[in-house]
Amino acid sequence: MGLTRIGAHRGKVYLVGAGPGDPGLITVRGQEVLRQADVVVYDALIDTRLLDLAPPQARRIDAGKRARAHTLSQDQINELLVQEGQQGRVVVRLKGGDPYLFGRGGEEASYLARHGVECEVVPGVTAGIAAPAAAGIPVTHRSIASTVTFVTGHEDPGKSESNVDYASLAGLVRSGGTVCFYMGVGRLGSIAGELMRQGLGEGTPVAVIEWGTTARQRSVRTTLGRGAADVAAAGLGPPAIIVVGRVAALNEPGLDHFVRRPMFGRCIVITRTRHQASDLRRRLEELGALVLEAPTIELAPPSTGWGPVDEAIQRIGEYHWLILTSVNGVEALAERLEHLGLDARGLGDPARGGVRVAAIGDATAEALRARLGVRADLVPRQFVAESLAGELIAEHGVRSRRCLLLRADIARPVLPRMLAEAGAHVTELAVYETRRPAALPEEVLEALRTRRVDWVTFTSSSTATNMVDLLGDEWSLLRQVKIASIGPITSQTLRGLNLEPTVEARTSNIPGLVEAVLAAERAPRGSQAAGSATGPR
Repeated sequence: MGLTRIGAHRGKVYLVGAGPGDPGLITVRGQEVLRQADVVVYDALIDTRLLDLAPPQARRIDAGKRARAHTLSQDQINELLVQEGQQGRVVVRLKGGDPYLFGRGGEEASYLARHGVECEVVPGVTAGIAAPAAAGIPVTHRSIASTVTFVTGHEDPGKSESNVDYASLAGLVRSGGTVCFYMGVGRLGSIAGELMRQGLGEGTPVAVIEWGTTARQRSVRTTLGRGAADVAAAGLGPPAIIVVGRVAALNEPGLDHFVRRPMFGRCIVITRTRHQASDLRRRLEELGALVLEAPTIELAPPSTGWGPVDEAIQRIGEYHWLILTSVNGVEALAERLEHLGLDARGLGDPARGGVRVAAIGDATAEALRARLGVRADLVPRQFVAESLAGELIAEHGVRSRRCLLLRADIARPVLPRMLAEAGAHVTELAVYETRRPAALPEEVLEALRTRRVDWVTFTSSSTATNMVDLLGDEWSLLRQVKIASIGPITSQTLRGLNLEPTVEARTSNIPGLVEAVLAAERAPRGSQAAGSATGPR
C-alpha cells in the first residue's frame, strides 16, 4: 500500500505506533510512511533514531508527551495535526507502543475526522507484551495463564473516582490470568494495596520492567507485598510495565534470551564521527550493550576548495595508482565524480587504461565496491600506512610511478614519504578536513562522571586526542573505564596520552574492535584478552 496525496488542500495524517522502545520493532508500514513524511510529530519516549527515517527536509516537532511533562497539550497536538493536514502535507504522528492502547490515538483520529482530515492508523507493538517478553515473561502460557488484561495505572486526574475494577482484576489473577499495568510504577504501592484488599495474597508474583526492549532495561521479580519496597530499592522508575500473575514468577530456560546477550547491561561510549557510528553501534547493540555516541570528529570539505581535487580526478588516467585510506575518502571521491558528471569507469581495469586502486582496510575496499563498483587491486595485510607502502614498493614497484593519494588533512606523513623515498611521484590531496566538535554530549559527560560507562572505543588517533582535549581537566575520567583501540597506531597515541588500552583489535576494523571487546567481556577476570591486559571494570 503506497502513499498518495489527496489534493492541493487536503493532506493525510498517519497515527504510527513506534513500538515499545527498540527502534527495530517499528513495523514495515511505519517505516514506509516515515520515509514519505513532510512533518513528524513525536512523543518524548521515541528513540530519536526513528526520526532519521524521515526525509532531511521534513519538519520534526517534539510533542513531549510524558506524564506531567508535556511540551504540547493534547488540544495543541490535535490542532497542529489538523492545521498540517489541511495544508496538504503528509503528517506522521509518532507515538510510543500502539496508538490505540493508552495512547489517545482514538481521540486524535476522531478530532481529525471531525475536521475533514483523512487519517490512517498504523498499529505498533505494545510494551505490555514486548517488555515482559524481553524480561523472560510470556504474558500468556498454556499451563499457567490463558488471559491477559491491560490496565492504565495513570488515569485522568480529573476523575472523581477510579474506573478500574480491582475486584474483577483480582478475580482474573486468581483464576490464572495476567494483568499488565501501564504508567503505574509510581503508584505500585496503592495498586498492590487495592488488589490485596480484593483478596489477592501478599505472595502473588509481580514483575516490574523498566525501559523494556532497550539496552537500558532493568527488571525486578517480587510479590504484591514487597513490590513497592523492592522497586524503590532497585531505583526503578518510569517508563515501566507492571506484570501481576503467575507468569511473573516463571523462570524457564530460554525465556531470558534478551538479557543473556553477552554485553547486556554494559555501557559503551563510541567516539566516531556521527555519520560513521551506525555500524559500530549496531554491532554493539546486537550484543546487548547500551551505546552512547560521543562524536569527537566532524568532517568538512577542504578549506582550499575542490579545484585541485577535481582537476586530479579529471586527469585520473595520468596516474598509475589511486590510493584511498578511509571510507571517508571513498565517499568524497564518489561525490566529486557525481558533481563532475563522471563515473567510475576511469578507475577500472588497468589493462584498458584504468588506474590501479589501493585501499587501506577491508572497510575502505568494501566502500569502493559498494559505492563505485570498483574492486581494489591492493589491500595490505595489515591495515596501516606502513604496510600499504611496503607492499606497494616490494610487490608492485613504484619507481617513476605517479600516485594520487586522497585522504584527510591530518593524515600521518609516513605513506607519501615512504613512496617518495622509493622513487614514486606522489600527489597528495586532502578530500576532507577533520575538526573537533565544540563539546561532548551532556549525557556522555554525566555517564562518565557517575561511573556508569564500562568501555570507551577509539577508532583513530584523532578520536583519542580529541576526546582528551574535549574532556579538558576531566580527562582522567578515562582512567576509570576500559579502553578499546582499533589498532597499533591508535594504541600508540593513547599511550602518549597516558591512557593504556585495555584491548587492541587484532584486525584493525570495526568487526575486529567489537570482537576484542567481546573477548574481554567473556574472559575470566584477570586473564588476558585480545593481546593486551584486562583493566579494571
